[in-house]
Amino acid sequence: MTAKAATSRWAGFGSKQQVLGYLLEEQYGLCCYSEIRPDLIGLGLHIEHVENKSQNPQRTFDYSNLAASSLDSETDLHTFKGQASEVFGGHALGKSSTVDINRFVSCHQSDCSRFFAYLSDGRIVAADGLSAQEKDRAKYTIDLLNLNSPFLQELRYQWWSELEALFNEHIDQDMSLHCLAGIDLAPRGTQLSPFFSITRNFFGNIAEEVLEQEAPDLK
Repeated sequence: MTAKAATSRWAGFGSKQQVLGYLLEEQYGLCCYSEIRPDLIGLGLHIEHVENKSQNPQRTFDYSNLAASSLDSETDLHTFKGQASEVFGGHALGKSSTVDINRFVSCHQSDCSRFFAYLSDGRIVAADGLSAQEKDRAKYTIDLLNLNSPFLQELRYQWWSELEALFNEHIDQDMSLHCLAGIDLAPRGTQLSPFFSITRNFFGNIAEEVLEQEAPDLK
C-alpha cells in the first residue's frame, strides 16, 4: 500500500471513535505522549500512528501501531492555530514530518518511562544514568513531540506545585505519604490522574511501594 492509498483508506475508515475508545481505556484516559487527561481540560483526542502513515503505510491499520493522543485533528488544531510552538504530541511539527524511528522512543516501548525525568519548573528532560545514545534518543523524542511546549510545561509546573504543597502539608501534620501518593497513582475505575509519571517521579520509593501494593500492573 502506498502512502497516498493509506491516507485515503484511513480517511474513509468508519470506526475511528470505537477504536479511540478502546485505546483510551487501555491508556487509563491519558494522552500517550503527554499524560494529560484531555477530558479534564476541554481538549479532544485523535488516533495517533506511532509510525507515521507516510513512512510505513503497511501499519496504517495495525492496532499495535495506534495510540490515543491529545488534540482533536479539527477542533483543537483550530484553537491552536498560529501557535505552532504550543502544539505537541502527534500534531507537533516534528512528528508530522519524517521521523527517525531508530532514535524515537515509542510510547509502546515497555521501558519508555526510564528515558525521561521531570523538573519542578515543569520541564521534561533526559533521565540521569542513560548512555550517550539513550540521552540522544530521549532529547530527540522530547524535541520531536514538542513535549516542552509552554502549554504542557505550565500544566506540569502546576501539577508539581500541587504535589509539593500537599506533600509538605502531610509532613507538617504527620499524615501518611503512602496514602497521598496512592490518590494519584492508583486507577479510579478505568482512569488515572494526569501526569502519572510526574507523580511517580516525585514520590520515588514511596510510589514504587504504593504501586506494588495497589496497582502492580502499572509498575
